[in-house]
Order: sequence, then C-alpha cells, then structure tokens
Amino acid sequence: MSLADPDRMARELYTAARQGATSDELGEAVSRALKAVAHDALYLSGTSPAAGFGPESFSFWHAVEADFGRAFLRDYHAGVHPNQPADLARLPVPAGVVGADDRRVRRLFDAHGVGCELRMLLRDARGTWGTIGLLRSEGGRPFDGGDIAQVARSAPALAKLVRGYVTAARLTPAIPVPPPGVVILGPDHAIRSATPQARALRDRMNGGHTSPDWVFLSVLSGLSMRARRAGAESVASIGPAASYGRWMVCEAQPLDGDATGDVAVIIQAADGERLLPHFCDWYGITPRERQIITQLRDASAAKHVARRLGVSVYTVNDHLKAVYRKTGAGSRDELLAAITN
Repeated sequence: MSLADPDRMARELYTAARQGATSDELGEAVSRALKAVAHDALYLSGTSPAAGFGPESFSFWHAVEADFGRAFLRDYHAGVHPNQPADLARLPVPAGVVGADDRRVRRLFDAHGVGCELRMLLRDARGTWGTIGLLRSEGGRPFDGGDIAQVARSAPALAKLVRGYVTAARLTPAIPVPPPGVVILGPDHAIRSATPQARALRDRMNGGHTSPDWVFLSVLSGLSMRARRAGAESVASIGPAASYGRWMVCEAQPLDGDATGDVAVIIQAADGERLLPHFCDWYGITPRERQIITQLRDASAAKHVARRLGVSVYTVNDHLKAVYRKTGAGSRDELLAAITN
C-alpha cells in the first residue's frame, strides 16, 4: 500500500477501524500507509468539527517514547509548541514543519534525539477531523515541501480512518452509566486529589483502547492548562464510545476567580446537548436531521415534529430513515439510547 493509491489506503485503514483494531494496531497501520514519507514515529489525533480547536477526542501513537510524549503534549497544551491547529488552519495546505533549530522546540527535541516534526490537519469540506504528526530522529533529512505534498494526498484517507474508528463502535453504550468523578489539579497541573469514582474512571480510561497509558494523564494536565487560559469558562474534551465503551466528557474549570489556583476536572458520561453536536458530526447527520433528533429526544411523536418544523410526516420519516442508515440504529428507541443514556 502506498500513497500513490490513496483510495486503496482509505479502504484498508477504514476496514481496520471497522474490524476493531486496537490503538497500537491502527498506529502501525497508519505508519505503514505513510511509508513513502520516511519517519521514525508518528501520532494521530481525532476530533470533530464541533470541537473547533479545543482538546482532541482520542489519539493513536506509534513508536513515541513516553517521556517525549508527555513533554510534547505539555508544550502543545500550553500553546508554546509551534504549528498549533488554529495557525495551520489559516494556510492553504494546513501543514507545517518544525526542527530542532527552532528555539521553541530546541530543548525538547535535543533532549530526546528528535530532529524535526511534520504536522498536518486532517481537513475536508465539513471541517477538521484531527491531526497527523510525523517525527524524524536527529541527524535525518528534514521534512520538506515534497513530504508535505505526499502526506496531503493521504489526508482524505486518514480523515476517513478517524471517522470509521468512531462509528465502528456499537451504537448503544456497552457499559452502564458510571458515577461522575472529580479530579483536582494544582497550579503545576499535577493531580492533587481525586474522588474514588474519578480514580476508577481514570484507571479505565488511562491505558484503554485509544492510547498508551501516559496519554490520559497528559490530557488531564492539558485540560488544566487550557482552563487557566480560558479563565472562568470551562474547557471540555468528549471521548467516543469506541475508546471508552460509552461517550465520556472531561470538563475542566478553575476553582478561583483569577484562574491561578486549583482546577477541577469532572469526568462523567456525555449525553444530551453536550453530546449531540459531536455525535452528528461523526455520523454525518445533517442540520435538518439533527432538528428531528432533538424533537424526538423531547418525546415528540413524528406528527408533532412535522407540525413544529412545517414539513410532512413523510418528510420526517424519510429523514429518520436516513439517520437510521447512517448510524445503524434499528429503531427510534435505539437511536435515543445512544445519545441520552
């Protein structure tokens, strides 16, 4: 499989995701698919357009050492690492290369023998679905415009991979609703305390299907950093059922007015208004279909939905059939269970 055949690449990666490949297996599959662009390690993060440039939903890592990964995510979440998603999004080709000669990464790269990084957004007409990052060791040839062009040709297949990964999971939750948990992080972004419920959730989410065991703790620290920059506003990351057995949300907010003290992160099941925009993104639900799902969620019958939206019952049912086809739901109850339980 090579980048010369992006359609085949898309099919093979999508099949791997649909067949329930693990994070490690998917990371290796992506690395093999990108073998035409020499690299020593890579990461791939997934997000939905509804998340904007907030925290990612999940990530795959291949051949990335834990110490480097933790430091890398620290700088990324702190906003000091170059090629932030919002910056890349302004470019015609949303990609950038940074090397050890850049003062912003010199210390980090030199300490871990990294020579350079190529980062690209996975973007299509509907929005951004994640980020791919390739790393080369110190002493290797720096990434160049030819490498960017090669990776850009793979972007549609990689975007399809992250969507396939999320939608491959069973629609209704595989586990009961867990009790919410609270984690407190100090000004140094390290965990100060956690409720027993949070520790149980952390153990299940840390080292789960979606990423190495150090990533989830780095995500909590990243939420702490982002929450302090946001001030009074909360910052949230919504993870898919493919990763955690059901949709989960981690929401961080400072405990003081000036955002210099502790930050609380609430970990709980995601549903309702919080979940719906992301759910609709991943499953390709149109705005009109989302309106109908919202009305159904409020226990409205199809004829009442039709009256409220000024359309016929036949139109409502046609939209519902489209939603069932996209999500694999066999009934209204199964669909609503996916977003409300």
